[in-house]
Amino acid sequence: MTATAGWENFYVIVGSSAGALIGLQFVVITLIADMPIGESTAQASSAFATPTIVHFVVVLTLSAIMSVPWQGVGAAAVLWGLVGLAGVVYEIIVARRMRAQSAYKPVFEDWLFHVLLPLAAYLTLAASACAARSNIRAALFGAAASALVLLFVGIHNAWDAVTFHVFVRRARRG
Repeated sequence: MTATAGWENFYVIVGSSAGALIGLQFVVITLIADMPIGESTAQASSAFATPTIVHFVVVLTLSAIMSVPWQGVGAAAVLWGLVGLAGVVYEIIVARRMRAQSAYKPVFEDWLFHVLLPLAAYLTLAASACAARSNIRAALFGAAASALVLLFVGIHNAWDAVTFHVFVRRARRG
């Protein structure tokens, strides 16, 4: 029995949720596709909408990594550590995109849910991979916490985007 054996249900639930939410996000994007888009809106999309899909994909990927029947946890830790490091780099890019876009002036909540919480999750994911050699139990909880934070951040951001498009952009148009 491997160290990840008790985590199957957690990653089935979290991974399935992320997969379903990816699909739902595409449905929502399709529904609002008839709204006019300018260059500044396209910039805002790369700063606000794309990261939401990325977080859901990371949760789905992490769930897949953790569901593989590894002989030990070493290979999984290396993979989830690489995902964490890639996420840190991506969050730096997101922060730059948020500052560069001109369609919307981000407030604290935007910085919290689009940069700070995801960055903390990716840093935790990378750190937990490093800790896997010495404290596998804590490392697995760190990876799980990262997945949950990214899932909840993605849900918040998707809802925030939908409400913005429905209540703000449509109101401006009508």
